[in-house]
Amino acid sequence: MTDFQWPWEYTFPPFFTLQPHEETRQQQLKVWTDLFLKYLKHTNRFTITVNDQNSPLFHNESLKRRLSPELILVILGELERSGHASPLDKRRQEWQVYWHTLEEYGNMVYDWVQETGQTNTICTLYEIAAGENTTQLDFHGVDEAVLVSALRLLEEKGRCELIEMDGSHGVKFF
Repeated sequence: MTDFQWPWEYTFPPFFTLQPHEETRQQQLKVWTDLFLKYLKHTNRFTITVNDQNSPLFHNESLKRRLSPELILVILGELERSGHASPLDKRRQEWQVYWHTLEEYGNMVYDWVQETGQTNTICTLYEIAAGENTTQLDFHGVDEAVLVSALRLLEEKGRCELIEMDGSHGVKFF
């Protein structure tokens, strides 16, 4: 894995404090949300814990600056509004973060199914997320829980049916 390229703002101490001026704050949150998505994709992570204060995402050691849990929640709230995150617990301390929205993931998978002639067949989640036929696709390597959430959206649209057998999932596409 190559080293992650931090944006220049990451070396700017005020970046770690929520800015009071509305326009500045909106730009700051835009940079932070982009940074969260890029960093989590780079590290191949789909979950984030607000109290993980040792994560380089939250803590710039060279500046001795870290995000407050409150600012982390504001950033995650922005990601939630854009369809890129959802809380996993009622206290909103653990979050699932999506590099693409669930709808985008669902559409990518469905496009792949149609392009490869797999409608009216059953696929395992492993085939979709980790199979040899998907290695070059953006959804390859997606977390199973994220994939199931995206497939549930497709199921609501009548494009597939999730099948659960012995604790594992399969999916039939229509």
